[in-house]
Amino acid sequence: MRLRRLAGAAMFSMCASTAAAKDAAAAFQVFPVARSVAQVEAQCADLLGDVARRERRVAAGADSKVGVLAGMDGITQAVDEQLAPIAFQAHVHPNTAVRDAAEACTLRFQDFASRLYQNAKIHARLEALAPLDPIDRQMREDLLAAFEDAGVALPAPRRATARRLSNEMAELSQAFERQVREDDTLVAFTEPELNGVPAAVWREAPRDPQGRVLLGLDYPVYGPVMETAHDPAARERMWRAFHARGGQLNLDRLAALASKRWAYAQLFGLESYAEFQVRRRMARNVATVQAFLDEVKAVVQARERIDLADLRSAKASELQQPLAGTPLKRWDIGYYIERVKRERFALDQERFRRHFPPQASVDFVFALAGRLFGVGFEPLEQALWHPDARAYGVFEQSGGQRLATLYLDLYPRENKYGHAAVWSLQGSSTRTGQRPAAALVTNFDRRGLTLDELETLLHEFGHALHTALSTTRYAGQAGTSVELDFVEAPSQMLEEWVYDARVLALFQDVCAACEPVPADLLARARQSRSFGKGLRFARQHLYASYDLALHAADVAEPMALWARMEAATPLSHEAGTTFPANFSHLAGGYGAGYYAYLWSLATARDLYTAFDADPLDAATGRRYRDTVLAHGGQFEPTILVTRFLGRAPNNNAFFEWLAH
Repeated sequence: MRLRRLAGAAMFSMCASTAAAKDAAAAFQVFPVARSVAQVEAQCADLLGDVARRERRVAAGADSKVGVLAGMDGITQAVDEQLAPIAFQAHVHPNTAVRDAAEACTLRFQDFASRLYQNAKIHARLEALAPLDPIDRQMREDLLAAFEDAGVALPAPRRATARRLSNEMAELSQAFERQVREDDTLVAFTEPELNGVPAAVWREAPRDPQGRVLLGLDYPVYGPVMETAHDPAARERMWRAFHARGGQLNLDRLAALASKRWAYAQLFGLESYAEFQVRRRMARNVATVQAFLDEVKAVVQARERIDLADLRSAKASELQQPLAGTPLKRWDIGYYIERVKRERFALDQERFRRHFPPQASVDFVFALAGRLFGVGFEPLEQALWHPDARAYGVFEQSGGQRLATLYLDLYPRENKYGHAAVWSLQGSSTRTGQRPAAALVTNFDRRGLTLDELETLLHEFGHALHTALSTTRYAGQAGTSVELDFVEAPSQMLEEWVYDARVLALFQDVCAACEPVPADLLARARQSRSFGKGLRFARQHLYASYDLALHAADVAEPMALWARMEAATPLSHEAGTTFPANFSHLAGGYGAGYYAYLWSLATARDLYTAFDADPLDAATGRRYRDTVLAHGGQFEPTILVTRFLGRAPNNNAFFEWLAH
């Protein structure tokens, strides 16, 4: 997952010397860690004063030497430099008071942004502007769309309503995500109930007065319990706790969000928030999205039934009971998928941890980027927001030119963002020389990564590279500042690399002590990918469909809508669960846009056709870097994909892959 900007191991070789890299490292971004609430508040006040002054200059035309486009982008760069690090720390900083202050600052800026994009004088300057080239034309179109979507052309009363709704929606979204992030639920288990779960998952966990093991809901714990605990009651307890996160408070917030989003769309004469959002994306209208989702459903529906039949059979066999009397429950899915994979493919994800130590895994993805894109990485000595966090400078291998700064925060801890994501902290601007910066956050097991987790790392690294290798004129179009239904494509494409033996061989280049993945184990992993594909993508289809329905013309109560839609699936709905209360994508930037994961995957599979013959081909990698990654959002995605592939994009590779 990518989040849009507001708005010990051996080192692998670089053409630039280590000494040269260290000399250059001093010029990389130094992360401005918030040490106190007072510091956050002072920085926030400085930012708001700075951007207000910049707004007045742009509105008055006082920036005539650089023009309105550059003037507006100057505001973006000020936000990158001053606000983005503050906003990011709301998700990772260990101090609750600092996180709260950071969130308060983002809401104060939201109020400024709501007013900025309703500034009629700046809007008039943009309308009068004659762009000099296609890049300026796209920047002008993007800014005009932002002003129009903020309500600049609305009558004064509706303009005020749009401003109020924007601020209220931002506050609800922030509170929703905080509720999930700071969930501190602990589930108690006796040791026999954890039979099958690797001891390393629970051995060091705290105990209650009865001696029971207390486990939290972070992914390095939740995943193994759901996939390996033999006791179905233990799995059910863990599953229900996980799906209860957010609770009634978040259900109420989601209902309020959906209602306010609908009201916002109504201000513009549109029947739904989905139409309001999709009209600015690749799909352009909800009918096109729905037609695409219908195609996906037609492919995966039959496969889902086959997958469920296989899992039911596996459960009946394990329990030694008749198939007819063996119901399959949602907390059975992960467990029996892994069981079938072990039986059918002799595959156990836990076996991969010995092959993929965390730091070696990081060095591996760095080496892959070096091979494909000609870039290198060097550790930077910086004091960051937590001792686990690391900083790296990104360099051009040829000549050692500094390109970007990358921050990594890999391991779970209390109150930290609980999934995997990348924050684009600073966008590139060739106009001013601003260099990119990104932060990659995951929650991995310190013992090592599974193959699935290595795939996740590559996915997020794809977002980070999109930011780091961007060379756009304007920071506002840099990196992942692209249409939402394209943004996941560069990262989803990289997921394919972990299943190729030629690619995994790079591990030995960066970690000679790492045990190579046996060829037969990797072959079985590739074979096993097809199993469960129907279940996985039927679920993704449900999520996307629910998102569209929640943001349709007839606004439904979120929990009732979810219960009704999930009840129509083969496994039905489990009473007492409140999944929408922790569906953070909907409350955040993917509201009326969750379909983008499937849409982007179709583009990713099309992009991958260029690498199919040789995923390590440097010439193809360089062409991809130069034609897609470097341009961020300064051209429409279809133009970039067409340039790279040498033909118009299509969904053929995606649907062929989905069917097999």
